[in-house]
Amino acid sequence: MLSHDDIAARNSARVMETHRMDPKRTALLVIDMQRGFMDPAASLYVPTSKDILGPVKGLVEYCRGAGIPVIFTEFIASPDMPTLRKDPFGPEHLTVEPGSAEAGRPTGWGLPSGSCVLGAEGAESHDTVEELKPLPGEPVIRAYTLDKFYGTPLDLALRSRDIRFLMVTGLLADLCVLSTVFSANAREYRVTAITDGITTLWPDILKAVYDIFRRKLARLFTAAEAEAELKGAHGTSR
Repeated sequence: MLSHDDIAARNSARVMETHRMDPKRTALLVIDMQRGFMDPAASLYVPTSKDILGPVKGLVEYCRGAGIPVIFTEFIASPDMPTLRKDPFGPEHLTVEPGSAEAGRPTGWGLPSGSCVLGAEGAESHDTVEELKPLPGEPVIRAYTLDKFYGTPLDLALRSRDIRFLMVTGLLADLCVLSTVFSANAREYRVTAITDGITTLWPDILKAVYDIFRRKLARLFTAAEAEAELKGAHGTSR
């Protein structure tokens, strides 16, 4: 049986061919780069999110200038939507009612925090961060689950633009990014994961996610490599 590295190595040359992006059929997906995860005052602040902001912003600006669609997603929670994503697997998205037993207790990952709940303001808001604020006309896909295709118009938004290739960035690698890449792959989108534009809380888990990507799901490119390919530096578009 081939080892994990052997499988990835055998796939790499072919993947570079099959996933070479055609600028006319490519879109950039910015997953959940929201205040509720990126504001230092947020209960669920992801410290490494500050490291990916620059590469993602640069790629967003390039795509806008090149006429490549940019699509944003936002994870949201609602008291009216009792999903497993909230209970038991996402208690941090449960609302803490004033005067309740939880009020005044610590918040954060694994604890009721009211993060990204519809109507939340300030640091806990589900809004995309100001540095990446969507322009008028750019789709913003709101999702109640990790998979940004499930129960949303994301697939329609892509197919209506004749998109075949996806660049994927955002938060968190092992949750919404991984789930969405699996779903994109099942729908036959050719995914390029932007390695300096994706992060999570734990470096070892980030490495594991990239190992999964390169073996079965996606190419791994930096933002600069993706931009260079789109400019034609690595060959002509098909």
